[in-house]
Amino acid sequence: MPYVVDFVNVSTEGLESSPVAEALAGLRANEARYYRNKYEHVFTTVPADEGAETLARITGVLAEERDIHIASPALEVTEFVVDGIRMSYVFYESGLSINVMYTLAEGGKRAVGFKLSEGMPVPEELSAFKFARQKSKLAGTIRGSFFVIKGEY
Repeated sequence: MPYVVDFVNVSTEGLESSPVAEALAGLRANEARYYRNKYEHVFTTVPADEGAETLARITGVLAEERDIHIASPALEVTEFVVDGIRMSYVFYESGLSINVMYTLAEGGKRAVGFKLSEGMPVPEELSAFKFARQKSKLAGTIRGSFFVIKGEY
């Protein structure tokens, strides 16, 4: 069942099994606020089992580009197109959020972004990445990193 993410009244709905559920909910709300303000897009997630195609796409990009396999179970996913860019997100039980930004036009920007919720350690599978810190009123301190996608998906 789709969940419209509210960035005013932050809820842990769908994320309750995470040990950092409140921080992950804040991270999800932070993303929702960004897309609402920049693109007037309503950020809506579905449980990972309902968004299997999106989860498979993200998992495939990670595996093919960098041989990364996330150990944590996926909780929620979303996928949408704004301004010619397909955005795919997955929120994991560990507190990790991964997004794949894929410009649909030939030669556009394409990247995978990682964001760690406040209070979660860096997962072993992402230990090779350097993480920058960002402050958020909704999510506390978010740590993030990314890599550029080289293949076609």
